[in-house]
Amino acid sequence: MCAILKKIFLNQWSTKRFCIFFAVIFLLPFFSFAQKVISINVSEGINPSSAEYIQQGIEKAEKENAQCLIIKLNTPGGLLTSTRDIVTNIMQSEVPVIVYISPSGAHAGSAGTFITLASNIAAMAPGTNIGAAHPVTLDGKMDAVMTEKVTNDASALIRTISEKRGRNVQWADEAVRTSVSITEQEALEKNVINIVAVNEKDLLNQVDGKQVQLNKGTKTLHTKNATVEDLEMGFFQKVLSRLSDPNIAYIIMMLGFFGLLFELFNPGAIFPGIVGVICLILAFYSMSSMPVNYAALALIIFGIILYLLEIKIVSHGMLAIGGTISVLLGSLFLFRSSPVEDFVSLSHTVVFSVTTVTALFFIFLVTMGLRAQKAKPVSGANALIGQTATTLGTLDPSGQVSVVGEIWRAVSLSDTIGPNENVIIKEMKELTLYVEHEKA
Repeated sequence: MCAILKKIFLNQWSTKRFCIFFAVIFLLPFFSFAQKVISINVSEGINPSSAEYIQQGIEKAEKENAQCLIIKLNTPGGLLTSTRDIVTNIMQSEVPVIVYISPSGAHAGSAGTFITLASNIAAMAPGTNIGAAHPVTLDGKMDAVMTEKVTNDASALIRTISEKRGRNVQWADEAVRTSVSITEQEALEKNVINIVAVNEKDLLNQVDGKQVQLNKGTKTLHTKNATVEDLEMGFFQKVLSRLSDPNIAYIIMMLGFFGLLFELFNPGAIFPGIVGVICLILAFYSMSSMPVNYAALALIIFGIILYLLEIKIVSHGMLAIGGTISVLLGSLFLFRSSPVEDFVSLSHTVVFSVTTVTALFFIFLVTMGLRAQKAKPVSGANALIGQTATTLGTLDPSGQVSVVGEIWRAVSLSDTIGPNENVIIKEMKELTLYVEHEKA
């Protein structure tokens, strides 16, 4: 019977066609599930640079028809404006977006909470936490009414996101209003996230086969055997992101001030002025996303002015001391701290180091200036005073002397001096040198 069926089958299909058919049937699952996944890593404060980076990742995933975009998130928070841009891009994405708070020890604070809740699938690694999303203004100055308005606005945004994604709306509201923070297990139990995954591979295995609701319809994820392609930040994105570090912004700002000062005291140098302006622009760009205390910034500027006055005015160091104290106090209070936005903090080591270098630099300038005032002239007519000259004839009391290869009219301040004698120039009046006999 088997022989008959085999003969009939082979009559209908050639051996070659049979092999092709068998190969297609056997390998079809691998072709179906071997898809691409785009992965990006956001591990700093949320700012315009990180918003652009996430948008770039979404566009790449859409262009390459990837199964999903994974955002590995570890952030203390950031700008609410940039957060809104990121949330909008995620909600309008044509590919599923998975936010994965990782590695262990990472957290999604403040702005990171909004981004996590906006994702199609939210995941956390063991030993991570999420929450503390209470809004904080950049200048730290809000009355009760304004505080309530900002809080209500942020609360409405996070509740809208949670409702859209089917997450715990009550907890999301508490994260904004009372800055609550929870662990990954608590987040899973409270329906804040969907998955707890040990690593990226575990995450892809768990989301495999899940259905995700997008604006254009429902999509089933096939990620079990997916190829993960990492998308790194571009060079300029990295530069702008690094500038968001308050320590770097502070150092660049001080370098900018120094560059302008060099240009003011050495007009025409050009290079220090150009570098100074560029540094200040970069510093101000960076500080635009930070809670800057403008009174502290004024103290720093005032301190530098005092240093400049020390160079021009003799105050026996009082202006320099005042300038050092002003720069130090301004640096310590340059950024307003907050238990939520703790990513904006200035290292005391950096502050004391920069203040010390600044003080030593201006003390060095003052010291060099005083030495220059006491030093003997090295050019012009006064440079001849104290020089040794040789008489060309008898000085009785006047005659001629040779000094530095030049012949001058000279008058003896002492007795008659014979020819070829060494004399010391004491003073000069109306192009006449007054000399004395050189003592043996």
